[in-house]
Amino acid sequence: MRLFVGIPLADHIRAELGALVERLRHGSDNLRWSVPDSWHITLQFLGNAGEEQLDCLLARLDEVRSAPVPVRLGALGTFESAGIVFVDVEVAQALATLQRQVVAATAKCGFVAEERPFHPHITLARVRDRRRFRGLTLPRSGRQGPPQFTRFEAREFLIYESFTEPSASRYEVRARFAL
Repeated sequence: MRLFVGIPLADHIRAELGALVERLRHGSDNLRWSVPDSWHITLQFLGNAGEEQLDCLLARLDEVRSAPVPVRLGALGTFESAGIVFVDVEVAQALATLQRQVVAATAKCGFVAEERPFHPHITLARVRDRRRFRGLTLPRSGRQGPPQFTRFEAREFLIYESFTEPSASRYEVRARFAL
């Protein structure tokens, strides 16, 4: 099974992102938009794991202690090399601390943290043809200007299992951990 640890989004944030995506969809036929149920903030991608590792994760992640984490979304951006359009998530101290605790807990189960810096974001779309992604100008969000999002408090983090399907990835929650 392919696993990752992430923070689910508050309902009002999914609604705000949904309204933004509706405005951005027009004139962006090279983008495949992700569905709101898939939106999350990844704390750590784990990759392939067996049942024993999942059991270890359940025990170690249950030991993570944190107060609810304030989350604020930022600007639209792109990862050109991966062909992704995303909304940035501000790296506040509480979020960075939670992410480090998750990485430390998963290391006890044999998982290795990525070497690149933590860059939390929410993937909104993937490019259909990466050759056409270079120089992509993000669709304008209209007269409203840059998106503005309300804050929310993350009150839990989850282990998700990822399933790759022809149309998109699908995620199922394997476990929940309260903050």
